[in-house]
Amino acid sequence: MRYLYSFLALTMLFVTFGCSQSINSGDIKEINGYWEIVKAKLPNEEEKDYTINSSIDFFQIEENGVGFRQKVMPQFNGEYLTNDIQEDLTVEYTNEGTFLHYKTEFAEWKEEIVKINKEQLVVKNENDIMYYYKRPVPFSLK
Repeated sequence: MRYLYSFLALTMLFVTFGCSQSINSGDIKEINGYWEIVKAKLPNEEEKDYTINSSIDFFQIEENGVGFRQKVMPQFNGEYLTNDIQEDLTVEYTNEGTFLHYKTEFAEWKEEIVKINKEQLVVKNENDIMYYYKRPVPFSLK
């Protein structure tokens, strides 16, 4: 019976760590563009859904891992309105994960990239809150 518990424990570790996405520099280019928050998941598993967003995030990261994030507001004509305030960011690769380090005139913080592909971005902040993003659907009056 003890062997069964050991086997189950090892299987759980493999599933937990074997299924996590390894982020590399080639994946970072997928962040560039517009992202709309879908939900936030708190450490206690409670979720907050964002059904309507008045602003979305625009990311621009160069090949050297330096870039910015900016809040923009989609307009009905398909354009975006912005206040020109940008959060500088750098990408850091460590053994613990891949992180976005943000810096403004007033604060510095980081988020771990948990998952990234063409349609989904998941990041975790320093308070273990997970933020789930999707590509926004442009407004259309047609």
